[in-house]
Amino acid sequence: MKVNVVVTPKAAVLDPQGAAVCNAMQHLGMPEVSSVRIGKYLEIEIDEKAPDVESRLHALCRDLLSNPVIEDYEVQNMGSAE
Repeated sequence: MKVNVVVTPKAAVLDPQGAAVCNAMQHLGMPEVSSVRIGKYLEIEIDEKAPDVESRLHALCRDLLSNPVIEDYEVQNMGSAE
């Protein structure tokens, strides 16, 4: 099974990289862009028959793939076979 994990800065956290990209987009002909948030996207292949795979994946996202103080994560496609 393929699982997608998206890690993004929390809404209250400044995103200087996103602000720089937003500014560049505006200067390159897209003045209607008002905000950009930069994050991480991961595609993970998992053996869906493994025990407690969902809870262990969430623990890894919380402890390894994201910084829970400044980032949120979302697990997508969990439970659907590819």
